[in-house]
Amino acid sequence: MSFTIYVKMKKPGRQNRVDIAPVAFELEGKPQTVRALLVGLTRLGVRQYNERKDEGQILAYLTQEEIADQAARGKISYGLRGGADAEEDKAVANTLQCFEDGIYRVFAGEEELTALSDEIPWTEDIVFTFIRLTMLSGW
Repeated sequence: MSFTIYVKMKKPGRQNRVDIAPVAFELEGKPQTVRALLVGLTRLGVRQYNERKDEGQILAYLTQEEIADQAARGKISYGLRGGADAEEDKAVANTLQCFEDGIYRVFAGEEELTALSDEIPWTEDIVFTFIRLTMLSGW
């Protein structure tokens, strides 16, 4: 059974004066803890990356619609350049370590989730916000 969540991704700085629209993600189930949320999003991201990385871009430009869609997600790019598949287990380990190291913070609505074991306070219209706190995280 799939479960849809909405996520905003931000980083501190001047460019964040405009609110970023939440992006929908379809997870395999409803996560109950921060760990389950992070693992589910990471595995989904790795699968999506591996599926699209070799597709490439035939045309060397983006349409206005593609630009608008990518801008709503917070990043505009021409696509990916092939290479090796990302490994889910390594990506999950990295995601969890980065959370524990404070590279990013996770909020469920207005409530900060500070531990991997924290239970998610599910509400009707909850939006998760991920805030990157260091330029070294590469996102």
